[in-house]
Amino acid sequence: MKRAFKYRFYPTDAQAAELSRTFGCVRKVYNLALAARTEAWTRQERVNYNQTSAMLTAWKKTEEFAYLNDVSSVPLQQALRHLQAAFTNFFAKRAEYPRYKSRKKSRKSAEYTTSAFRFRDGRLTLAKMAEPLDIVWSRPLPEGVSPSTVTVSQDAAGRWHVSMLCEDPTVEPLPPADAAVGADVGLDHLLTLSTGEKIANPRHERKDRARLAKAQRVLAKKAKGEGANRRKARRKVAKVYARIADRRRDGLHKLTTRLVRENQTIVIEDLTVRNMVKNRSLARAIGDAAWSEFRSMLEYKAQWYGREVIAVDRFFPSSKLCSVCGALQGRMPLHVRTWTCGCGATHDRDVNAAKNLLAAGRAVSACGAGVRPQRSAPGGRSATKQEVSRREP
Repeated sequence: MKRAFKYRFYPTDAQAAELSRTFGCVRKVYNLALAARTEAWTRQERVNYNQTSAMLTAWKKTEEFAYLNDVSSVPLQQALRHLQAAFTNFFAKRAEYPRYKSRKKSRKSAEYTTSAFRFRDGRLTLAKMAEPLDIVWSRPLPEGVSPSTVTVSQDAAGRWHVSMLCEDPTVEPLPPADAAVGADVGLDHLLTLSTGEKIANPRHERKDRARLAKAQRVLAKKAKGEGANRRKARRKVAKVYARIADRRRDGLHKLTTRLVRENQTIVIEDLTVRNMVKNRSLARAIGDAAWSEFRSMLEYKAQWYGREVIAVDRFFPSSKLCSVCGALQGRMPLHVRTWTCGCGATHDRDVNAAKNLLAAGRAVSACGAGVRPQRSAPGGRSATKQEVSRREP
């Protein structure tokens, strides 16, 4: 199993300058290749990676782009491979058409393969550099392994990170467990489990909202342009965002690891978060809850440790379906948090939804059936007719 290990590092002035040049060259090569492929696309022609690699060789020989020779060639080639992957995803309809990289907004990163770095005795030295990187080893790499790929990046807060992709022999399937759980995400509570447990929503963005607003007001008052004061103010805003993201990610890692360790099967709802954030009233809260990141972490950890994650159809009426008798209720606005079914069962909306998700997920796991939206109660009768029949003498 390949796994990436990410660390902070503190470059010297010379290393920072070299990496900044590399980031700029990577961005330039990516944009040049994208422009060439886009122009060819208008002529109904396709350009592949090999052709863009030949273009890169030609660009380096010109006076205009001679500076591309000053940095390692490997990150430039990797940028072309990333562009090829972007077009592959586009043609497979898994992504939109590739976009140009912006100097201000795009992520600053460069990827090095084994031919462009040296890793010996816990010291990493990149191509074109005389000294190893000063890495803060917050956790050790697996014993006896060496990275196959190294990615260096700098975030908007000015922090430098190095990510090492390694074969991790310590990732092994966990012993089988008998437990299964349904998990319903929400805003009042980040997660409600079918066991009845409710996990609080930490609302990291809300806790730092005052600090963020203050930093943004200071930035807004700075003169437009590339002045030093504006750069400092922009970095202070980025640091607040980084603090929020780090705390959110740490909480999600702890939560997903616990769920995967304790349960063999985890059932969630297949939500279209991209469409849900179009609701201007809830977009900020949904973004702060990070439902998509939660699902992503849950799925790859389940794959690592031999667990199963089942996603139930988003139109499955988990909240309106009675988990006791199966009766389907009518319209149920979001402000209704508890309700009573005609069978006499009183439900907490979120716990009931989690129980229904678990039941639907077990059906999928047992017989492979798809979970389709339920439009009526069992027997073909509506919930209203069922309730009337129960009350008839």
